[in-house]
Amino acid sequence: MRNRNRQLPGAVVLLALPLAAQYIDPSKLAGNATGAEGKPAFERRITLDVVVTDRSGKPVSGLGQSDFTVIDDKLPQKLTSFQAFESARANPPTEVILLLDRINTPFSLFAQERIEAKKFLERNGGKLEQPVSLMVLSDTGTVTQPAGRDGNALAAALDRIDAGLRTVNRSQGIYGAIERLQMSLSWLLSATDAMGQRPGRKMMVWISPGWPILSGPGIQLTSKQQEGLFDDVVNMSTALRQARVVLYSIDPIGVADAASGRTTYYKDFVKGVTRPRGIEPGNLALQVLVEQSGGRVMNSGNDVAAEIAGCVRDAEAWYALSFDVPPSDGPDEYHALEVKVAQKGLTARTRQGYYDQP
Repeated sequence: MRNRNRQLPGAVVLLALPLAAQYIDPSKLAGNATGAEGKPAFERRITLDVVVTDRSGKPVSGLGQSDFTVIDDKLPQKLTSFQAFESARANPPTEVILLLDRINTPFSLFAQERIEAKKFLERNGGKLEQPVSLMVLSDTGTVTQPAGRDGNALAAALDRIDAGLRTVNRSQGIYGAIERLQMSLSWLLSATDAMGQRPGRKMMVWISPGWPILSGPGIQLTSKQQEGLFDDVVNMSTALRQARVVLYSIDPIGVADAASGRTTYYKDFVKGVTRPRGIEPGNLALQVLVEQSGGRVMNSGNDVAAEIAGCVRDAEAWYALSFDVPPSDGPDEYHALEVKVAQKGLTARTRQGYYDQP
């Protein structure tokens, strides 16, 4: 196994700009996340948090172990444990983190984010079905409001949060884009490590257009840079899985962005990366991490409050399935995952894969 720590090492990715006679060295691509020193021993037991929905998208409860089949690299697995959860009786309950992204959102659009977040919090007279915590992420720091079920109190707290003016913006071109990417990934891994210290399932609803993908035909990476970026992908995937964090993303640009290729470009990078060769920074895009974690990507809609509610609805019912895996033949061996449900008309959503170790 490679001797790497849990922080993103900064893959020394060199982005070749076709329209500039210079190279930009985003060795800060991943930054200096404050993760735990030293890579922990690989856990041979894989736990999957699974949401099953009907055709309308409503979570389905009441299923049993015999209704599920876990497929690991096309091979059915024997389940070592099975638990069914409903929000009213789950202990601990699912953590719901509502995150407003000031780093990657223009100022005028961020104001709309706050309005829509307040609409969600004040629904049903401010009575929240799940405990919700607030985070506002900016390049001047992160402001956090502890979890609670009083949506009115959280909405009032959101009014008091001053996110500050961002110093990194789109007008700074590729340099600003790299810095936004660096800060976003560093913060996400640091937050994931912190959440991993707490038991149970976590759902992070990230309201943002997402950080720059920085991939395309003009991007050229050396084999060493690909190795570093592959390490970043493995570390992020493993950290999210072990902390039981599911990501959701909501693009506040809405229908104004519906016709652009930006809302679908990330799909080119969703498939799990099996080796360094051919890897790109797009494999660490927010929307890619969302789909790979088992969450949902929401874009091209203007009712952000309703989209938040749709994401949080996944906390109403879910299942935890575990199975044991043998050691791999080599480091960072990617395994594709699929969960099938016996009943017709139902869809299971969970992590898309994991990296096995010797």
